[in-house]
Amino acid sequence: MASLQPVRGTHDLLPDDMRRHQTVVDRIRRCAALYGFEEMATPIFEFTEVFSRTLGETSDVVSKEMYTFERSGDHITLRPEGTAGICRAFISNGLAQQVPFKAFYQGPMFRYERPQKGRQRQFHQVGVELLGIESPQADIEVLALAAQFLDTLGLQGQVTLEINTLGDSASRTAYRDALVAYLLPFHDQLSEDSKTRLEKNPLRILDSKDEGDRKIIANAPVFSDSLNDASLAFFEAVKQGLDALGIAYTVNPRLVRGLDYYCHTAFEFTTTALGAQGTVLAGGRYDGLIQSMGGTPTPGIGWAAGVERLAMLVDGVPDKARPIALIPMGDAAEALALPLANQLRRAGLPVDMAYGGAMKKRMKRANTVNARVAVILGDDELARNEATVRDLDSGEQSAVALGGLVQALTALG
Repeated sequence: MASLQPVRGTHDLLPDDMRRHQTVVDRIRRCAALYGFEEMATPIFEFTEVFSRTLGETSDVVSKEMYTFERSGDHITLRPEGTAGICRAFISNGLAQQVPFKAFYQGPMFRYERPQKGRQRQFHQVGVELLGIESPQADIEVLALAAQFLDTLGLQGQVTLEINTLGDSASRTAYRDALVAYLLPFHDQLSEDSKTRLEKNPLRILDSKDEGDRKIIANAPVFSDSLNDASLAFFEAVKQGLDALGIAYTVNPRLVRGLDYYCHTAFEFTTTALGAQGTVLAGGRYDGLIQSMGGTPTPGIGWAAGVERLAMLVDGVPDKARPIALIPMGDAAEALALPLANQLRRAGLPVDMAYGGAMKKRMKRANTVNARVAVILGDDELARNEATVRDLDSGEQSAVALGGLVQALTALG
C-alpha cells in the first residue's frame, strides 16, 4: 500500500493548494456576477459526439487526447473543455428564447496529453460564454470581464492581451484558399498530421507544434490580407472598445482558431512567468457552433482559463482561519467541551478540539494549527463556572465566565 501514487497526470489538491485554487474560482465568480453571468454546470461526461462534432475529428484533442469509453453501446467522453457542454445544454434545454444567455462555469476537464507545468491530464478550468449577441459589444464585454478577473488576481502587468480577427465566413473562405495555395508546394515537407489537415481542415496546420511545420508556416499568408470591409469594421469596433476601456492589447496576426464555426475575434492573455506554457486565458467568437450542433443559428463568444496555471501566479492567497484551541482537562471538562465547541462553532467561531494527552501536548497542538487563543477548561475553572483564555500571540491570559465566552472570543477577532 505504501507504493500507491496518484495516476500520472493527476494530482491531489491539499489544503494549501486548495486555498489557491479556490481563490481563483471565488474571484471569477464575483467578477462574472458583476457582468450578469450566472453560474451553471454541465455533466462531467457527455456523448462523444458532443466533442467530436465541435472540436473537429482532425483536432489533436479528438484524435489523440480524449478519454472515451463505451457503456451499453453508447460512446461516452470525459469532457476535455467546457464550451461544447454549455452549447449542448443551451440546445437541449430550449434556451434559444432566453438570449442573451450569459453563463459562467468551473470544474475539472480531462485530456490525455503529456503532463506539463500547470496542465495535468485532469485539470480545472473557469470560463464564460455569451450566446445570442452578434455585435462587437459582446466581444468587448467578455474581454473586459477577462481583464478585470485577471486584475483581481493581481496579474495586472504580468499578462499581455493578444488579439486577432478571423473575419466573417467569406473572409475565412478567401483565407483558406490562399493558405492552401501557399501550402501545396510544401506538401511533401509537412508532418503526417498536417498532410491530413491540408485536405480536411488546413487552418489547423497553423496550430501545428511540429518544428518543420512551424518553419513553413512562418511565411504563410496572414488573415488580414483576406479580410473584407465588414470584417475590418467589426475588428476596428472591438479595438476601439478596448481603447475606450483602457485595456491594452497587441494584434497578433498569427493567432487563429482552426474550426469553421470560429469567426471574428480570437484572443489570448499570455505571460512569460510560466516559461513556455504562457497562455493563461484564451477564447474567441464562434457564431457557427450551435448551428453545427443542430441548434438554431446563434452567435456566441467566450473564453476559458486554466485554474492551475492561474493559481501558480496568484499572490496574497488568504491564510487558513486561525481557530480557537479548546483544551479540556479532566472527565468533567471533557463532557462540557463538546457542547461548548458546538456553541462556539454555531456562533461562527472555528474551533480545534484537543482530544487527549497532557497539557504540554495539547498546547503543542494549538501552536501547530496556529490557534489564535487557547480556551482551557479544568476542574478549577469549572468550579468557578469559568474558562481560562490564553492569547497565544501575547501570552496574556484571563478568566472568562462561560456565559460570556462567545462574546469575549468574538471580540478578539
